[in-house]
Amino acid sequence: MTATHPTPDLFALSDVDGPVLRPGDPAYAEEVTGFNLSALHTPEVVVGATGAHDVVAAMRWASATGTPVAVQATGHGANFPIERGLLITTSRMTDVRVDPATRTARIDAGAKWSHVMAAGAPYGLAGLCGTSTDAGVVGYTLGGGLPVLGRAYGYAADLVRSFEVVTPDGRLREADARHEPELFWALRGGKGNVGVVTSLVTALLPLSRVYGGGLYWHAEHTAALLPAWADWTRSVPDEMCSMFSVMRLPPIPQLPPELRGGFWARVAIAWPGDAAEGEALVGPLRQTAPVAVDMVGETACTDLDRIHMEPQDPLPARESCMLLRDLTPEAVDTFLEQAGPAAGAAYPLLVASLRHMGGALSRPAVVEDAVCARDARYFLEAVGIMPAPPVAEAVEQATRRLHTAMAPYGTGRTMVNIHGTPGGADDIARAWTPEAYARLRHDKATYDPSNLLRYGHAVTPA
Repeated sequence: MTATHPTPDLFALSDVDGPVLRPGDPAYAEEVTGFNLSALHTPEVVVGATGAHDVVAAMRWASATGTPVAVQATGHGANFPIERGLLITTSRMTDVRVDPATRTARIDAGAKWSHVMAAGAPYGLAGLCGTSTDAGVVGYTLGGGLPVLGRAYGYAADLVRSFEVVTPDGRLREADARHEPELFWALRGGKGNVGVVTSLVTALLPLSRVYGGGLYWHAEHTAALLPAWADWTRSVPDEMCSMFSVMRLPPIPQLPPELRGGFWARVAIAWPGDAAEGEALVGPLRQTAPVAVDMVGETACTDLDRIHMEPQDPLPARESCMLLRDLTPEAVDTFLEQAGPAAGAAYPLLVASLRHMGGALSRPAVVEDAVCARDARYFLEAVGIMPAPPVAEAVEQATRRLHTAMAPYGTGRTMVNIHGTPGGADDIARAWTPEAYARLRHDKATYDPSNLLRYGHAVTPA
């Protein structure tokens, strides 16, 4: 809550079924802690929602008292500490109901992609998840959702059929292409700016297995590999999805023994077609330089985490991104200068990656949404671990240098889910085109004129 409001009486939250916690309560610290430990939340009140009715009660209380609101499911996207105010946690709302006849799933606000994959597997169906199935479905999708199989199937937001959402006035609404179409537009790519989603219905893919995994090379081959990968991406079918990364991996037991420690170049592959065809397509990459570790093969959709091998345990991280117009030879050289072996063994970023965009990611959604990354041909992402102030500052400096150097090759925009800690209004606006940003601000004024949903990557009402 803001400093201009006294601490309100919590009696109005007495009909909430889940826990209502204040600082100092025994379960408070565990309730507010998310996956990204760099954002340590200290809200005045926490509501552990068990269903839509709890979210309605919490939002009505917040509206009546002028208390700003934030929402957290898993905390993978936590990049901004929530101070004061009300935090609604949805981690108890994990129900997933699959309808095999319509190939859809109704997914509650706290469900992870791992829950969706497990629920769809008996029917040969899969969700359009990102690089980690430990991430929450709703927050990921509200930001557009950039999937592992994005070039083949588009953004996760493109597959959403409807939302159940509580707007800041405390109303529970259904939003789809025919009912509340403007709200439906803003929720698909506009992040959490117009309401708190309690569930969504999305289409599933008739897919049970993919050909995918990682090819790993020792760092000395990076200068030959990146130009070869860039050339390779210009000739592969739309369904071939890949990401090139330079990785400085710590010697920790969570990694396979052969990858612990050292500096690696990796190409992560995801191909939903015939495995033999995928093997042939990947062949030229394997011939570019001697492969040190080859983990590419056919795998179940329930095991997609093996492709990118993202951390599974909470940690303090700093991530950022930018969209690229192209990956010219000059851009390749710049990336290698900033993040490759030339940057030195003490370079603080854990991973710097270039993802191949295009394909279905470049096509307009059947029902227009607020995703504004369809003109990018590549996507730059940087991730650093920030355990202590000296390392944290080094990560910040390296990230700024990388983005500044690559800016001439960018579109000027980012994706909201991986934007990183938002700055001022101009920085926040970079997640959308000027037209979409203006429209989103207008919708914010319609649904949240008091700007209760002001935390994180929030736009201000027009």
